[in-house]
Amino acid sequence: MTNDEALARAAEIVATEWKDILDSEDGLIDPAMPRAAYANPRLRELFPTVSHGALYLSRCIRHPRPHDVGSLFPRAGGGFMVVGQSDGTVLGEPETVEEAVALIAANLPEGCGPAIDGSANDL
Repeated sequence: MTNDEALARAAEIVATEWKDILDSEDGLIDPAMPRAAYANPRLRELFPTVSHGALYLSRCIRHPRPHDVGSLFPRAGGGFMVVGQSDGTVLGEPETVEEAVALIAANLPEGCGPAIDGSANDL
């Protein structure tokens, strides 16, 4: 498989995962969170995962994934919290989901591009 083919395959997998999350009606996450992240072109290229009401994004689609992209959590009582996955540092507690998404994008690792069809070991 060529590098271009691998990138295209990864992009297809990422797009499918986003579609599943955006189309989901299972109530696992506030739908505004993935919608806002998907609206950001840089975040849309990352692999999304939903767990316990939070949105996680990764530069890899395989495990083990790097934990170097901020995660988006709803705050009890309103607003959002952006947490660095690698060390649990709270990067901010914005009031709007748009501000939270902008904060994640502003804190992407240097050289962050589209998710790859690989693991943290392949970066």
